[in-house]
Amino acid sequence: MRLGLSAVGGGRVAFWSAFCLLSVVDAGGEMVAEKAGSSPSKTAGDRSPRQQEPLGHVKKSKQQVRGPPLAGAFKERPTKPTAFRKFYERGDFPIALEHDTKGNKINWKVEIEKLDYHYYLPLFFDGLCEMTFPYDFFARQGIHDMLEHGGNKILPVIPELIIPIKNALSLRNRQVICVTLKVLQHLVVSADMVGEALVPYYRQILPVLNIFKNMNVNSGDGIDYSQQKRENIGDLIQETLEAFERCGGETASINIKYMIPTYQSCMLK
Repeated sequence: MRLGLSAVGGGRVAFWSAFCLLSVVDAGGEMVAEKAGSSPSKTAGDRSPRQQEPLGHVKKSKQQVRGPPLAGAFKERPTKPTAFRKFYERGDFPIALEHDTKGNKINWKVEIEKLDYHYYLPLFFDGLCEMTFPYDFFARQGIHDMLEHGGNKILPVIPELIIPIKNALSLRNRQVICVTLKVLQHLVVSADMVGEALVPYYRQILPVLNIFKNMNVNSGDGIDYSQQKRENIGDLIQETLEAFERCGGETASINIKYMIPTYQSCMLK
């Protein structure tokens, strides 16, 4: 009787062990035995339950995001060879350098009043882009001399001066901009109706001034010598715009305001 029970018990154990082994057929057709409910072995350190990430959670990337590149509004543009330098080196200008006790000045070979302003004045304005001696000195001093003695010859030449002025301002060079602004201030008061003749060309002249209008030197409690030398771009632009408004007639203020919205009229003060 005992032998029968032991045989039955052994048969049950064998049946149960066979039931727990599952035969799985892999892709190659071979039989692979796995234990039911078995799981891959884990080390003692991996027994802690894994934390599930919340829905919508995005892993942060270690790569640093770069911002957009600089627009380069204040970046200086490269200079190009000017017609003024070409004509000067060829000897077409009736000028020479004269040294005086007060400094350098231009020795004109002919009377300035007899010059052909349609030919010479645009060439001298083209020399505003020059930044090397003696080209820069001859161009700037020659312009002031011709504007001082031009009189009625200046007004008909205004349309031919716009492109050289625009080219000089477009260089974005601080020194060239300051010199050009001083020339513009002299130009609007050099003869009658010149300020009004410049009003239709504000769209070519004023965009660069709008960029540099607020460029002032914050020296704190120090001394800013650029004000005495008139080299502060922000102050020069303000002075130039006020000169345009005073000499440009009734429509000058609204045209300046259209191109430079932050400008405040000096006629209302």
